[in-house]
Amino acid sequence: MTLAPAPTPLAARIDAVLAGFVDGQRLLWPDDDLRPMLDTVRRFILTGGKRLRPAFCYWAWRGVAAPEERGEDQAAVTAGAALELFHCFALIHDDIIDAGSRRRGQPSMHEEFAAAHARQGWRGDARSFGRNTALLCGDLCAMWAEELLVGCPAAPGRLAQAQRLFSVMRAEAVAGEYLEVVAQARGDFGSGARARAARVVQLKTARYSVVRPLQIGAVLAGASDAVLDGLAAFGEPLGEAFQLRDDVLGVFGDPARTGKSVLDDLRQAKPTTLLAEGFARADAPSRAVLSAHVGDERLGEAGAARVRAVLAESGALAAVEERIAAARAEALRALEYLEVAGESRQALGALADFVASRSE
Repeated sequence: MTLAPAPTPLAARIDAVLAGFVDGQRLLWPDDDLRPMLDTVRRFILTGGKRLRPAFCYWAWRGVAAPEERGEDQAAVTAGAALELFHCFALIHDDIIDAGSRRRGQPSMHEEFAAAHARQGWRGDARSFGRNTALLCGDLCAMWAEELLVGCPAAPGRLAQAQRLFSVMRAEAVAGEYLEVVAQARGDFGSGARARAARVVQLKTARYSVVRPLQIGAVLAGASDAVLDGLAAFGEPLGEAFQLRDDVLGVFGDPARTGKSVLDDLRQAKPTTLLAEGFARADAPSRAVLSAHVGDERLGEAGAARVRAVLAESGALAAVEERIAAARAEALRALEYLEVAGESRQALGALADFVASRSE
């Protein structure tokens, strides 16, 4: 989708930076034994993905940058590419932690490496090999993200601010993931589950998907503290809408569009707001259905259909949809007061609409 005029389509520019950086890294490691790993990482980085985090970064930068600086936007593009690399790290590790089977319409990276191990007839456990190798690939993406950001063509003071925000973002994402892992281990959808799910959403998704990309782009353009606060007021509710939509798609979505299974979240009893609402709102027979199927690692489509019916009939799905709409409205109200250039306000509004209503 076209959000606003730019010298070339933003996603294509992000991909060009990523391809150039990764290909440069591959030249440093010509070993034949490393080629499969490097090729797999390159393919994962450049195949699929909506490039939303770079878009938030870019349009915040453009909204804050002085008119005479807007033609020199490579700093925002490079920072956006670094954010995309960090996102790749998060996706790879998230799939390992959640035992996710598919990503972007293809087998998850750990599944891909496990299959390669089996084809080669190598020694040891194929699934363990797949997890270990994917873990290393995720680590590589995280390290590359930092290296790419360090090379961002920005004034030293502004770049230092961006690096500090980047570091905070990484810690927040890890903290959110930890809280999700703990909640998943407890298997607790009782009292307080909705509040705990909301905290996970804030740290794991809202900050790293929306708020910090916005603020990183803005500081690279010299934003004031007031503008950064305004971006947070816009980004926090929008990040919530982003994750809640993801939770809905994880159960009710079309795998052909999302590229992900609609069984994984249920099999893993992922502590989402949607499931917390379902347990809180369901009557005793319906709660028994949820208890029987949520967390069942062998859950099939028939059981998942029964869970979906409970989530819909209990009002849980409607409650989450209402919260998505309310969070989007809250974000758009904050956007009205944000001190950014007009074209960026329009682009950020379009991003807000997409995030809240997406089907992929």
